[in-house]
Amino acid sequence: MGDIQAGLNTNVFLVAGITVFLCILIHFVYKTFFGSKKKEIFKDEAENNLGAPAEEVVSETKSPQNRVSGKSKKRAPWKGKTEFSHPWHLKNLKGHPGTVLMADFSANGKFMAATCDDGSVILWDIRDLNQKEHKTLRVNIEFDHASHVAWSPDSKAFIIHTVRENNIVVYKIEKKKDGTIGSANPVITFDKVHTDDVIGFGISSNGKFMMSCSSKTDMVIWDLKGQQLEKLDTYLMNTYTAKISPCGRFVVATGFAPDVKLMEVCFTKSGEFKQVTKAFELTGHTSGIYDVAFDVDTSHIATISKDGTWKLYHTKIDYVRGESPHVLETGKYTQSANAPHIALSPNAEVLAVSVDSSVEFYDTYTGELYDTVENLYSGLITYMKFDASGKFLFVCGDRAVRILHNVCGYHTTIASCTRLLGSKQTSATVERLNKTIQDCKETLAKFGK
Repeated sequence: MGDIQAGLNTNVFLVAGITVFLCILIHFVYKTFFGSKKKEIFKDEAENNLGAPAEEVVSETKSPQNRVSGKSKKRAPWKGKTEFSHPWHLKNLKGHPGTVLMADFSANGKFMAATCDDGSVILWDIRDLNQKEHKTLRVNIEFDHASHVAWSPDSKAFIIHTVRENNIVVYKIEKKKDGTIGSANPVITFDKVHTDDVIGFGISSNGKFMMSCSSKTDMVIWDLKGQQLEKLDTYLMNTYTAKISPCGRFVVATGFAPDVKLMEVCFTKSGEFKQVTKAFELTGHTSGIYDVAFDVDTSHIATISKDGTWKLYHTKIDYVRGESPHVLETGKYTQSANAPHIALSPNAEVLAVSVDSSVEFYDTYTGELYDTVENLYSGLITYMKFDASGKFLFVCGDRAVRILHNVCGYHTTIASCTRLLGSKQTSATVERLNKTIQDCKETLAKFGK
């Protein structure tokens, strides 16, 4: 029995040994054949999908401890879309979530109204531009937005022209005891008359009439109560812009025609509407007129054309006696695929031209480009206007109104004062002119000019 038991034990050990050996052999064969094939497949997929060697992919996957953690990673500082820096830049008037389409100043110089494509009109207190913060009032237009805005001559109301409804709405201003604006509420809505987009709108400085003009050929003259005084045909096929002169006498429309016609809105001595009559024309361009701008008293008018030039006209004339305007200066501007906007300083010495997102400043006496402020916005400039003093240019665009110093204005003032010194002047005038020149030179030095 003992021999039999010993033989059985020997057989058990032998079978167990053979089984273990076979398992090791099978495992070795599997790893050698299938393992290498799987690794090659993984390598090929990694190289094809990631465009990097398999070793680098595996290394990045297996070594997460080498990655920079979220807390210790240095991130670049975030810059808002409204951020802009330039030596001529005074400040931004921010608060608009969309594109600022237009701005207008109240006659008393205390407030500015700016309309935005998000459906808001923001009223700004701009009595002191050196203040860090400005009081504002946001007026929301339900289910619509305003393409144009204008202040009434008495600064007690502002008027807008809406885009979707295509009509005029008058908002009355309520002020607080400290003189700031407390509220604004709609009081009059005019009847809709235009079927196409309105490209021009305004109210005369004497408060006698308003004007609206569509992109086609229809221009309407209104009284302040919403009654139509006259409907005109501009005969331009496509109208680019329409405006009222600062003196409150003329309306003008520009389009594909190379000439600009000014029409006078006439009233009787008792203040009743009489007629709209042709006054005079601005000629000299060879192609359509994009935009037109006035100085403070309509004695000078600037135009900009598809022909690549701008012109400054002397328009302080008596057209009834046959006097005609004449060109004072012609200059060339930088053309682009987008129509430019222009603004003329109150003294007519500086012309600002928008070129996409940049502004070119021209000396209107010499016609030469003085300097360019580039890339004010990520998008296009929508509107520009000098303030009443001529010291600042307000530029409208994406999410903000940017205020620029009119540095070119100090340069033109020096030149004009120097020309005056070349003629006979009183001693007091000479002293005043020299003082003005010195002050302007000191200011230019601050801007590196």
